[in-house]
Amino acid sequence: QVQLVESGGGLVQTGGSLRLSCVASGRAFNIYAMSWFRQAPGKEREFVAAVRWSGDITVYADPVKGRFTISRNNAKNTIYLQMNSLKPEDTAVYYCGASRIWRPTDGTTYLYWGQGTQVTVSS
Repeated sequence: QVQLVESGGGLVQTGGSLRLSCVASGRAFNIYAMSWFRQAPGKEREFVAAVRWSGDITVYADPVKGRFTISRNNAKNTIYLQMNSLKPEDTAVYYCGASRIWRPTDGTTYLYWGQGTQVTVSS
């Protein structure tokens, strides 16, 4: 069993930055691929970024490439999402997820989800 807790969301102006964190409880954190997804009001949850078990491979959705950076610290059981050059369309609840399968964009493969953290970007 793994519990995930996100933090770091908030209100920021267009062009600003935020760093999200997701702390995992439980053992064997380093066997899970970890990802960030987001869900805007009235829309389906969508993939944002993923990092593989050892941190050697990362994947990003096209809308965030070059602006967001995902990373992980297995010693701290934590992943991060550094978000720069934020846009109003980035406004959403951001969720982290853990998966034993490396199919990063497929939300159905994720075993555990956090409760989400709200990111609001004002124009």
